[in-house]
Amino acid sequence: MNMRRSLDNAGFDLFATDPEPVGSHTILSEDAFHKMIASERKRTERSHKPFLVMLLDLGEERLTNGSTGTLGKILDVLALSTRETDAVGWYKDGLVVGVTFTELDVQERRNILNTMLTRVSNCLQDSLSFEQFSQVSISFHWFPEEWGHGVPQRPGNPVFYPDLRTPGNRKSISGRIKRVMDIVGSVLALIVFSPLFLAIVVAIKLNSKGPAIFRQQRLGQFGKSFTFLKFRSMYVNNDLSIHEEFMKRVIHGQYEGKDGNGKKAVYKMKDDPRITKVGHFLRHTSLDELPQFINVLKGDMSLVGPRPPLAYECQQYDLWHRRRVLEAKPGITGLWQVNGRSRVRFDDIVRLDLHYVRTCSLWLDIQILLQTPRAVFFGHDAF
Repeated sequence: MNMRRSLDNAGFDLFATDPEPVGSHTILSEDAFHKMIASERKRTERSHKPFLVMLLDLGEERLTNGSTGTLGKILDVLALSTRETDAVGWYKDGLVVGVTFTELDVQERRNILNTMLTRVSNCLQDSLSFEQFSQVSISFHWFPEEWGHGVPQRPGNPVFYPDLRTPGNRKSISGRIKRVMDIVGSVLALIVFSPLFLAIVVAIKLNSKGPAIFRQQRLGQFGKSFTFLKFRSMYVNNDLSIHEEFMKRVIHGQYEGKDGNGKKAVYKMKDDPRITKVGHFLRHTSLDELPQFINVLKGDMSLVGPRPPLAYECQQYDLWHRRRVLEAKPGITGLWQVNGRSRVRFDDIVRLDLHYVRTCSLWLDIQILLQTPRAVFFGHDAF
């Protein structure tokens, strides 16, 4: 009884006794249903109103059963579980049927999921044979996803990003050319800068104890964790909580730092006691970033893209901030690096990253790469 009341309050009744005929439901094609999910995802990023995707995987039933009897029975069940405003379509053509439920009450999340699973399972058992029912699996996917402590470091549930994962997405030919450009560019950079690598390693080892290469776990596209490489610019065993607290304030817009003359805002830590003397020089010239060409060669990063964040930074992100992690592979340089660097507010950094995602092209990458040396050697925004 309590579960039913929860669903009623959420805006629909899963126990409706007068479902509309299956024929009146529009079953969206795979492409149309994927676009619907992407549209709802973007709507939620603005409104913060959650939505739910229910997937019914038919397993091998659709392939082995030539008739549409089983499918018709499953659609009959979905007619009992959906409203006119809910979208029903193929998540995977002929194999996985999906439904999107919108305008749900996040406070009733557990009750809604439990009740829906029980109701749909019971209806399927009543309508299908045991063999047919055993081949159908049901899964529920709630957006927005939780990115708090204890959540696995891969927050990008692929169910919500079919528009970013389909083979033909984002101009696949351009994507392949971009990857070739990454490989060629990183190989050339490693060859050209190899003498400098040796000099920097020697300088770091002479200045302080510890390894010359600093390894850190960062989040790449879709939140996939990878080992991020830099030349070490800090003393070993330093206190990470200093940076964590600083970034929390920056991300939430609570930090209004000023540079030495007090006129220009700077959104990077200055006079950080954890940085070595050599480290100050490496950071000011961005030479500490050189080992990231290895990350590019391995495919974890690209030459151009948003900077890869730390996990504790992502935990502070607003919902719309997450798109910078999910929608593009991270890069060594990007739009915000050539447009102010450390003098750009975090929200504006994200806006520049999202603008890059929307307008990404090979020509834009080339423009950013050509502007990067000027930003590094003639800018005064690195710390």
